[in-house]
Amino acid sequence: MKINPFHLAIPVYDLVAARHFYGQVFGCAEGRSAPEWVDFDFFGHQLVIHQHPKTASQDHAHTNAVDGHDVPVPHFGVVLDWDRWEALAERLRAAGTKFVIEPYIRFKGQVGEQATMFLLDPCGNALEFKAFKDIGQLFAK
Repeated sequence: MKINPFHLAIPVYDLVAARHFYGQVFGCAEGRSAPEWVDFDFFGHQLVIHQHPKTASQDHAHTNAVDGHDVPVPHFGVVLDWDRWEALAERLRAAGTKFVIEPYIRFKGQVGEQATMFLLDPCGNALEFKAFKDIGQLFAK
């Protein structure tokens, strides 16, 4: 199955801090930019950070219970292969990242078992990164 890259534009109220976070902490290559926005290669997808006043969800995220954890809503992220997920978790730990939900295995022993972690960017945008041992279970019920 061919996956097309998505394009996602998100608000950031501190462009300098967000640029550092996505570029240095995550190691995403920077693309085009202007004084109010920056493009990043976000794991093969196009993420654009746009200067914008703080939003309500950045100030205080809503949560929904999933597998015994309070998952922030809204959130976005990428499904990685297992090794790349583990490498990212280690990179983020080494950078001193404060996780909303520490890296762990969700739905252990069940359909859809997955590695997951949640964190916030410097502007309060919630991100989730996950991996499946069996990617065929991505949409399994």
